[in-house]
Amino acid sequence: MSHDLPYRRGRGRPHLRVVLAQPRGFCAGVRRAIEIVERALTRFGAPIYVRHEIVHNKHVVADLRARGARFVEDVDEIPEGAVVVFSAHGVSRAVEQAARARRLRVVDATCPLVAKVHAEGHRYAAAGYDVVLIGHAGHPEVVGTLGRIDVPVHVIAQPSDVAALRPRDPERLAYVTQTTLSVDDTRAVIAALKARFPAIQGPDVNDICYATQNRQAAARRLITEAEVDVLLVAGARNSSNTNRLREIGAQAGVPSHLVETACEVDPAWLVGVKAVGITAGASAPEGQVRDIVAALGRTFALEVSVLDGPHEQVQFKLPPEVAAPAPEGSPCNAAVAAASPARRQAPVVVRRGFALS
Repeated sequence: MSHDLPYRRGRGRPHLRVVLAQPRGFCAGVRRAIEIVERALTRFGAPIYVRHEIVHNKHVVADLRARGARFVEDVDEIPEGAVVVFSAHGVSRAVEQAARARRLRVVDATCPLVAKVHAEGHRYAAAGYDVVLIGHAGHPEVVGTLGRIDVPVHVIAQPSDVAALRPRDPERLAYVTQTTLSVDDTRAVIAALKARFPAIQGPDVNDICYATQNRQAAARRLITEAEVDVLLVAGARNSSNTNRLREIGAQAGVPSHLVETACEVDPAWLVGVKAVGITAGASAPEGQVRDIVAALGRTFALEVSVLDGPHEQVQFKLPPEVAAPAPEGSPCNAAVAAASPARRQAPVVVRRGFALS
């Protein structure tokens, strides 16, 4: 059942029904990571350094860069004694050690749900298990997790990878997962693991984060309940969870496109289309959705509604380095106290009789 908040725009233009997923966009871990960078700028003053993109979204990165954050891939690029923020994806112990060697002041923005996977992997390793990490090799989260587990770790991404596993002891094997995977794909990999290694251990609760699961479920409902003809996914191409949303649509037989900016929406995608679903990855600001809707409104008479779904209330604590207010008289207080456009953009609101500006 959809929550109808329709508006129409552009009399005489072809009609297009637009259905927005709920939830969509920023998750609690992303909001926390962005707020950490904002607060670090306020507390310590620009520049501060961020190892890797704080989250995988170029709009967020550009906003923070304009405000004094400098993004690097290696702590060796950071001046000794400077402030560094570790990204939401987490880092290996080797990165932490390199930061200490340079006497960097570290503020850790690792998502608490990623840190939970680190803790699980460490616990299994300490108990003498080999560990299987279900995830995409080379993804920053996977790289960070690998660097936190002190036993052989086998990275696999699909059921067919299970046959090649050669653990030291098949009776002492455990698995953890990347937090941003496809729920269905991961379930299939876990089933294959359990079929070959009946004694395998795993976490009590699925490691795939609540926000990833909610957004994937919402994307499916756009297809099964709203019956959209095309799915548009706002987000970054290097975002794992965003790519999974596009794949959900494609696997259901619905033309699905990942778009980083509204100008990437190809009119050819919409020929003969009556209904478009729009969702956004967990690192995509609401402004990307607004821009896509506004772009569609320049060609079509739109009727926009939001498909009912969970309203997430999760919040994570900030690290102590930035949890307290900045010292009185901080030179950045006035410049950075205003809300970040990337983090606090208002959601798309569509009311009867009103159009998006």
